[in-house]
Amino acid sequence: MSDIPHRSSRPLRADAEQSIARILIAAEQVFAADPSATLEAVASAAGVARATVHRRFSSRDDLRDALVNTINTKLRDAIASANTDTAPPLVALYQLTVATLDLKVDWRASWQLIDLDATDQRGIDPSNISHLDALLQRSQDAGLLRPGIDIPWARGVYMALIHEASTIRSEDESASHWANRVMQTLLSGIGDNEHNLEALLAQPPTSD
Repeated sequence: MSDIPHRSSRPLRADAEQSIARILIAAEQVFAADPSATLEAVASAAGVARATVHRRFSSRDDLRDALVNTINTKLRDAIASANTDTAPPLVALYQLTVATLDLKVDWRASWQLIDLDATDQRGIDPSNISHLDALLQRSQDAGLLRPGIDIPWARGVYMALIHEASTIRSEDESASHWANRVMQTLLSGIGDNEHNLEALLAQPPTSD
């Protein structure tokens, strides 16, 4: 699935898709340095003409929506790569945590554009939330989370831990290091029992 938002049903040429991808990457970098930066600044950073940016994105809001869409697409890809519907819950949750930590660091400015309370295109895609909730439910059914824990609340705790980890993670620290911390904190806080994460992850996968 492409990370590039299409503004019409007509397929874009390869060079147009590359141009948009370059603009989005530049926008992430520019907004990380200056959230109030103009489209002209983004064009300069992307190495394209100002008219090119305005042709693809009519306003800063349009560009911001495209960045949120990029996050949702990458998050959807991370969910798919973690096999959240089929892999053992602990393994899937760990893999998703690593991928999300990297995503939040690589696209930090774009994450700040997401309204976590929104149900429209400015928020997290409902399908992504649904997949995460289903994984947390599977984790509860497998005994990783305490019985009776409210799944949306557990999701909020999980996302808050990831946010804090990505905020204080230094550039020389691996995502796996902080994923271990997130998982240990999650399982110690709302988990059903104390878990040795490394030992559990080392066990051969079993079906639920």
